[in-house]
Amino acid sequence: MNRQNVLITAGASGIGYATVKRFLDAGARVAVCDIDRQKLQQTKQRHPQVMTAQVDVGNSQAIRSFVGDVAENLGGIDVVVNNAGIAGPTAAVEDISDEEWLPSFNVNIHGVFYMLREVVPLMKAQGGGAVINISTGSTLTVPLNRSPYIASKWAVEGLTRAVARELGPANIRVNAIRPGIVDGERMRRVLNRIAVAQNTTVEALEAEMLGYISMRTKIQPEEIGDMAVFLASEKATHISGQLISVDGNMEWE
Repeated sequence: MNRQNVLITAGASGIGYATVKRFLDAGARVAVCDIDRQKLQQTKQRHPQVMTAQVDVGNSQAIRSFVGDVAENLGGIDVVVNNAGIAGPTAAVEDISDEEWLPSFNVNIHGVFYMLREVVPLMKAQGGGAVINISTGSTLTVPLNRSPYIASKWAVEGLTRAVARELGPANIRVNAIRPGIVDGERMRRVLNRIAVAQNTTVEALEAEMLGYISMRTKIQPEEIGDMAVFLASEKATHISGQLISVDGNMEWE
């Protein structure tokens, strides 16, 4: 049985919650943070054994406090899944304000950095660990009018590869997962915004997007959870520095 201590950000809904369930199924001890207090309460009700905390990952002090609490309560941190992310605005680059641009970086990349800065010393002290960052298939397809999201996720992938090289000698593996079109509430909100911007329907937009995926499929959140569990396992002992797509071969747009 997997007795790893696992920390998952934005773990109260969507991909994060699916990943929580998959790690619990594998026997792990899990700590979850999220910005949504109501979703956290629901997660705690469903899984009383999960440690939960309301945390803004864009706040470095909040991350430091949370990591300290998790390490103390669980007795260490073996795995981190940096899942927290926001979609950002859907707009032409010249129409994006500072207030719209900055949050994508505060959450999507600064939050990953803050987490790494706190957990790496713990992992080094215990002889290793695994970090799984959630990127996006959009770094391959580069959809129009999504520049803050794409740029911030490119930064996640660059950081993933840089720290994988840096931390390899400490037996800390770092990888990123690129989800495709995930069948969930968050993706539906994104598609709705794009549909409005393009004066089309969500159904028409989804059909068009699936046409650019060779397997013509959306991805279930649990599939991302399954990949995270694998990358954290002994079966992936020598997998590091990789950007792994779970998307049905989404290579065009």
